[in-house]
Amino acid sequence: MHLHWDWRLARVVDAEGIIIDESVWDGVRSSGLVADRIEMVRRKRMTPEARDLFERFPEVDFSSINPEIWPPFTSEEMSLLDQASIILARRGLEESAGDVDRRMEHLVHAVEEMRISWTTMESRVVEWVGLFLTGIDLDEQRRNIVTEAAASSSFEDLLQRLETDSPQHSPTNEEWVAIQGASSSAVEMSGRIKDAELAIRIHAESHIPSLSTLLGPLLAARMTVAAHGRARLSRLPSSTVQVLGAEKAFFAHLRTGSPPPKHGMIFQHPWISRSPRWVRGKISRLVAGKASIAVRVDEHGGKAWGDEEIAAIERAVQAVRSRHPKPPSKRRR
Repeated sequence: MHLHWDWRLARVVDAEGIIIDESVWDGVRSSGLVADRIEMVRRKRMTPEARDLFERFPEVDFSSINPEIWPPFTSEEMSLLDQASIILARRGLEESAGDVDRRMEHLVHAVEEMRISWTTMESRVVEWVGLFLTGIDLDEQRRNIVTEAAASSSFEDLLQRLETDSPQHSPTNEEWVAIQGASSSAVEMSGRIKDAELAIRIHAESHIPSLSTLLGPLLAARMTVAAHGRARLSRLPSSTVQVLGAEKAFFAHLRTGSPPPKHGMIFQHPWISRSPRWVRGKISRLVAGKASIAVRVDEHGGKAWGDEEIAAIERAVQAVRSRHPKPPSKRRR
């Protein structure tokens, strides 16, 4: 015997599909209650009618409904179903708003997009001002030029702030207004990036505390977003965690046979990026393995890592460096 149910009724049928018993929802029906029952069925939980039949026929097994033998919806039920669908859609949006992974995703992508815009604006201002101020070091004064241009009331004021002599050619008043406006936009964008990064830090330190302690909240958040959420990141093998963010290089390796990437965005961690090149792969593997453990601790509600755990990992990193103080000698063919 088989037990079938939807939000309206439940049935016990035999192997030939003959109905042995049936229980129908006969209470007051409303769109909200229908939505609750649809959610119950979606999560494969029994409705009260299905539970009643199961208690009377405990030997039944569960199988999917055959639509050919299931009663069609009445016009009233279709109307309730339409209204319930709207309610469920609203609930889904509300749940998404409470999903920290989704919120971090928007923040991380917003920072990436704003940083691209900021880099473009900053470069434009530096090159623009450098067109007139040929006597200053643009690389050394790069950040200073933008902030001082935004704060200056005139081109002459900028010269005083940068402590440089008047050039042979100066921008017109209209040009200066444009330069000052572009500089202000770049400074404003920089402030927006800092605000978004602060929000990322707060979410990361709460949502992925152990991973944030290990990698830093910004890198931890980026890796979580790259994995499409904390739960999925916790299920990935450490070898995949190690190369997150290096998908293009990995696919190029599969397609052309080029060397596989040794690390992805995890390379941004100073333990890796500041290590000698010949041990970066080994340290990446070590840190990725610890990151996999850290995010599993976070996902399953374990005690968040602190200074003691991080110090132990740092000693392990230092041990790798000590074991390989020099690059390996090249093998002769």
